[in-house]
Amino acid sequence: GFDWSDSGGVRAKIEEELGELDAAIDTQTQDHVEDEYGDLLFAMVNLARHIGVDAEAALARANGKFERRFRDMEQAIGRSGGELSEMSLDSLEAEWQASKGRVG
Repeated sequence: GFDWSDSGGVRAKIEEELGELDAAIDTQTQDHVEDEYGDLLFAMVNLARHIGVDAEAALARANGKFERRFRDMEQAIGRSGGELSEMSLDSLEAEWQASKGRVG
């Protein structure tokens, strides 16, 4: 019975944990940062459970999507004769957005 009644409570907890993580980052104490990051992940997994999502499967799916988009972006930059390492962050972001449109 130690659970939120709906996903709204979990979302509030996520916001709380984000604030605690920000405060921990400000302290620059790695153990504290890791503890708070772990708390945030735990809250996110709870949200997944409340909304009927398999958190592990969702993360694997997101990783696969990132990899497909990144490969597409690399290929597009290569076709235009560019080098990823020489591009500005703004140019990379534009390529990323274009890749999202092509790959989904």
